Amino acid sequence: MDPQRPLREHLIDVGVDLVLSEGTAALGLREIARRAGVSHGAPRRHFPTHHCLLSAIARRGFADLGDRFALATAGASSPREQVRALGCAYVAYALENRGMFELMFRHDLLDSEGRDDAGQEAGREEGAQPQPRLRESTIPLFRHLAGLVSRCRSDGDPEVTAAALWANLHGVAQLWAWGSLPLVLGDAAGPGAGVERLVDAALDAHLGPDRP
Repeated sequence: MDPQRPLREHLIDVGVDLVLSEGTAALGLREIARRAGVSHGAPRRHFPTHHCLLSAIARRGFADLGDRFALATAGASSPREQVRALGCAYVAYALENRGMFELMFRHDLLDSEGRDDAGQEAGREEGAQPQPRLRESTIPLFRHLAGLVSRCRSDGDPEVTAAALWANLHGVAQLWAWGSLPLVLGDAAGPGAGVERLVDAALDAHLGPDRP
């Protein structure tokens, strides 16, 4: 442990390493404390519940995904090209970081309303700032997608269309990771072009065919 790094951040670092290498099943408070080299009770001083720590770990995933989205869309000029870049980056992230991807969208397990911050006052290190709610990591990414969708088609509800497209892309990511899509499509050599074709098909289904 870096003596200059606050314990709260060190615990999140350890959790991120665990979920990336071993998946969500490894994210027990005791195991994180053991890997961090602290007592079993130490995490409770910064994370009143297990869900609070999981939420902080998931926020790191959303920050990483947001950076990837920015990089992917940097060279895309039209709204549709940006949506396609986001879709490909989303599925690629899911396949490269399966444990983190699984954790990030389990809002039934995570503290998306920010109760993780309500119980931190007593244990927060001096000078530390309250952490943002997990929903403040999730909602802006979705609203960005919905904004692009509204520029791609003028009819319908852009948020509903964006949600349906997101669900489609999430399903592509999950079914590809589980081996189902490579099996039925006969594209077991690797994601690459197979995933891109599926992303294009999802865009055609939800945004309409791409027209010059």
